[in-house]
Amino acid sequence: MAGSTHTVTNQPPPLVGYDVYSADRALTEAVERHLAPETLEEAREELAAFGRTCGSAQVQEWGVLANEHPPRLRTHDRYGRRVDEVDFHPSWHRLLGKGVAAGLTAAWVRPGGHVRRAAAFLMWTQVEAGNGCPLSMTHAAVPALRTDPGLAAEWEPRLTSMVYDRELRPAERKAGALFGMGMTEKQGGSDVRANSTAATPLAEAGTYTLTGHKWFCSAPMSDGFLVLAQAPDGLTCFLVPRVLADGGRNPFLIQRLKDKLGNRSNASAEVEFDGTWARRVGDEGRGVRTIIGMVAATRLDCVLGSAGLMRQAVAQAVHHCDHREAFGGKLVDKPLMRNVLADLAVESEAATTLALRLAAAYDDGGEQERALLRIAVPAAKYWVTKRCTPVTVEAAECLGGNGYVEESGMPRLVRESPLNSVWEGAGNVQALDVLRVLRREPAALDAYLREVGLARGADHRLDGAIKGLLTELADLEGIEARARRLTERLALVLQGSLLVRFAPPEVADAFCASRLGGDGGAVFGTLPSTSNLAAMVERARPDA
Repeated sequence: MAGSTHTVTNQPPPLVGYDVYSADRALTEAVERHLAPETLEEAREELAAFGRTCGSAQVQEWGVLANEHPPRLRTHDRYGRRVDEVDFHPSWHRLLGKGVAAGLTAAWVRPGGHVRRAAAFLMWTQVEAGNGCPLSMTHAAVPALRTDPGLAAEWEPRLTSMVYDRELRPAERKAGALFGMGMTEKQGGSDVRANSTAATPLAEAGTYTLTGHKWFCSAPMSDGFLVLAQAPDGLTCFLVPRVLADGGRNPFLIQRLKDKLGNRSNASAEVEFDGTWARRVGDEGRGVRTIIGMVAATRLDCVLGSAGLMRQAVAQAVHHCDHREAFGGKLVDKPLMRNVLADLAVESEAATTLALRLAAAYDDGGEQERALLRIAVPAAKYWVTKRCTPVTVEAAECLGGNGYVEESGMPRLVRESPLNSVWEGAGNVQALDVLRVLRREPAALDAYLREVGLARGADHRLDGAIKGLLTELADLEGIEARARRLTERLALVLQGSLLVRFAPPEVADAFCASRLGGDGGAVFGTLPSTSNLAAMVERARPDA
């Protein structure tokens, strides 16, 4: 029969039609651990329903389409008038609508909101990471706006709304609003104090005009932006609305969209301010202090996003190997492949467990938890985001040549994987922030040591790592050159302590042996042979 040689065999079915939440044991256990009993049942139902949404074939197809049809810039309309608009594929708007409706911008006004949102954000990243950018910035704008009670009262209900309104019109006439951010400039990058955008006061108190540029402004179709500019008394934070109260467009000149390695569904732009109207947020000269709450929240989202990408990569790898046969049996049962899968699963679980612990600290809000966040967020952002790329690359390799083909979805994960390490301050910035906290805020180190100390005595390798960390902290000579090593150890010890306390024994043992005890190699698939590899792979298996 013609075409009989093209019968397809030994290919895994697509990983669709499953509950992304319930299939992720590390995530579900973290939610159960951190949510109060009075919130838990509602959260279970909500997250499981959203997990089914994330796993549906239709929503996953939207993610594919949003990346295959990236945004396009329209600077002028047909009559030559400047409009500065970005056109998106309909799938982008469908995704944003689902994300907003799922509460991904509403954590600040819901009980247990940060843990619930963290779990949902981690799942949503697995569908399509690009739309996480406006969702993240909208969520993160709230603490910065709260430095000005008047602005917070006006804007917070719009930002925490669970209604997505895509139209460009005055924010007061919208059911919900999204926010962006603009800090970096051509000459400064992470050195925002070198910014040259100028803010000129107007007659009305607290209002200014801005003149200058921003080198990176993500989500330029948002309703408002928090930006930094030089006011008479120094670097200051401002709120720039996209549309003015009278319906006119605020001067917001989009020069071009960035052509990025990944994150292609999301528009990142270079913008010019030319007499752009703005309202001051916080005091003049206090811009960094004002916006730092937004930066901290988006950094935690970088951790969550990387944890989500890792989880999806591991789920795809385990799913493939569970269905693919080679050399007389399933790949998942081959000892060497099982070691690789188990090692990847351990890394993914460590990232998820740490990310949800930090989200729980936001919900707690106590002084000790706030102190812990000041050191743990930059350390986690440094380490977890850097682990994302090797995890996604190794997971793609588990699919062999299939993993190098766009249709598998793995190349999109690989392209996305370095982003969170670069966004909101690259590795050196995070490491230097950790040093700054260590020097200026002893309460942060105390909170960290109390947290990891809860697991002391449970694993000798963890105990040894804590002792080694204390020795390293005691030697401040040339510490800046060692900042990356120190930050890595802070993150690993914190992950180890959480896994020893909360993960199954086989996961905690494998992590401590390979990441803290030196019984592991420089690549994945080098766990000690005594590890219970089958149990770790089984724990990571998605339910298709």
